[in-house]
Amino acid sequence: MTKPDLNGTTGLLICSGFSTFHALIVAAASLYLLVGSNLFHDSSRDELVINRTSAFSDTILGISTGYFLTDLAMIIYNFPALGGLEYVLHHGLSMLSIVQSLVSGQGLIYILMVLFSESTTPFVNLRWYLDVAGQKSSRLYLFNGVALFFGWLVARILLFIYFFCHIFTHFDQVKQVYPMGFYTLLTVPPVLTMMNLFWFTKIAKGMVKTLVKSWHRR
Repeated sequence: MTKPDLNGTTGLLICSGFSTFHALIVAAASLYLLVGSNLFHDSSRDELVINRTSAFSDTILGISTGYFLTDLAMIIYNFPALGGLEYVLHHGLSMLSIVQSLVSGQGLIYILMVLFSESTTPFVNLRWYLDVAGQKSSRLYLFNGVALFFGWLVARILLFIYFFCHIFTHFDQVKQVYPMGFYTLLTVPPVLTMMNLFWFTKIAKGMVKTLVKSWHRR
């Protein structure tokens, strides 16, 4: 069988469109489950917050599992055209954590916090689209870069700080998670945080560079 040509721009277009669709769904669902619903409100149930799930939340985790599995397969199949080892690591760790929570019914609140960080993905993809279209000097590219910077700061830096604070203040419950899930909670988020910080520095440098160029064009 001939290997499909998913390298370069075509493959990136498919992956970007797929990831944007997934990001919009899971970010909205995560925000609703964490803030809009009473699923994790301290006084809403007698059940430990670490053990709370719902049919809707399980559906969202199932969708994300399918996305990460499919996207990871495409990345590996076309490696390294669609992403390097950091993308393989990110998708692998994300899928491991999601599947464990889905199967065990534990730690959903933390999975949803991490899934909400996918809200930055549409900005990342739009930045790539504009770059390919030769629109790096456009106002949309500039505004998108600023939105990406602040979105990343909120969803992937500040939210992760809250994530670790929540684990610390609820550690008596976290200790009741089954062993593999417990150690995953202690190891995977710090790795993802390091990756987020690394990418954040690149985003910040890119934004500053774009702002400087925009200023000089005036």
